[in-house]
Amino acid sequence: MPGSDEPAAQKGKRMAILTAIIIFSVIVLFHEFGHFTMARLCGVEVLEFSLGMGPRLLSHVSAKSRTRYSVKLLPFGGSCQMKGEDDDDESEGSFGSKKIWQRILIVAAGPFFNFLLAFLFAAIIIGTAGYDAPVAEWLAEDSPLAAAGMKTGDEITSVGGHDITVFRDIVNYVTFDLEKDAAANPVTVEWIHDGSKKSAEIVPDRTSGSVAGVLGLYGGGRFSVHGSVPMILRYSLYEVKYWIGTTIKSLGMIGRGRVSLNDVSGPVGIVGVISDTYQETKREGAFILFLNMLNMAILLSANLGVMNLIPFPALDGGRIVLLLLEGVRKRKIGENVEAYINLAGFAVLMTVMIVILFNDVRKIIHFY
Repeated sequence: MPGSDEPAAQKGKRMAILTAIIIFSVIVLFHEFGHFTMARLCGVEVLEFSLGMGPRLLSHVSAKSRTRYSVKLLPFGGSCQMKGEDDDDESEGSFGSKKIWQRILIVAAGPFFNFLLAFLFAAIIIGTAGYDAPVAEWLAEDSPLAAAGMKTGDEITSVGGHDITVFRDIVNYVTFDLEKDAAANPVTVEWIHDGSKKSAEIVPDRTSGSVAGVLGLYGGGRFSVHGSVPMILRYSLYEVKYWIGTTIKSLGMIGRGRVSLNDVSGPVGIVGVISDTYQETKREGAFILFLNMLNMAILLSANLGVMNLIPFPALDGGRIVLLLLEGVRKRKIGENVEAYINLAGFAVLMTVMIVILFNDVRKIIHFY
């Protein structure tokens, strides 16, 4: 019957949204766990470690550490509240009583754990499905690369002076680095054919938006690594480096005005992207769905790590800057001054988040 699939479709949407919330929760929780772990290692008392924001739903106080572990109403965000973190308390076990380098480590541990989580997820994907080797799987017959002698199966090692490790490096080159306004300028491409190094200068089709159109080639299929531990570790580290670099380049595009507000998404928009990815890949089987969700988690975890290291008040990067300034001045910044700086930064961030939230909602309404 026409309506018989409706319950299944609704169930699928609910599962997709639940999966997105779980991914967000794991990433945020691991970030806060970084702060928590380093704080405990440095002897700082953690007052509360929570997942979510708003009123507490569940709560438990550890008799040994006196830390309150909480689950709160809103599933986005989390916190690791430390003794003396927001005041001048320098009593034993407080954040302020520790040396500057210890406090910097505690603050930096959150983003570092995001990169660590991205590395662990990448190792799972690469260890089971391989990596996207920079191999030409298809070449247009009239492409300049085919005319220069490149064959399917050849490994691309450099494009435009940029080293290529995975096929997505070529995608990034076309997206971020290729000069769109220099139509006549050639680009040097290097590759390996039957063990021999080859190179050619080509003029890309800069009017096309895809790698296939710009360079006349297609690739990116994953290659199995058959349990090679050194290769898994190498490409897992590179995966983290890749996403850090991609996030930084994307921020640069935003700063230069090359990205519109419609191209920026907040938590609601990201949940929508994860939900769409879930819906599109679930028909391919549980294993492929699992790998795609892990891949989304890698992107988001690395992104969160980079964003938190931006030297802006209220972010981890801003706190690190204030701690470094304290080290240079050889005395602490006044409590009121730091509070005002962080409050101003928080207000700006909240304003940006509200704008992005309304934009996410507007895009969803427009889509439907």
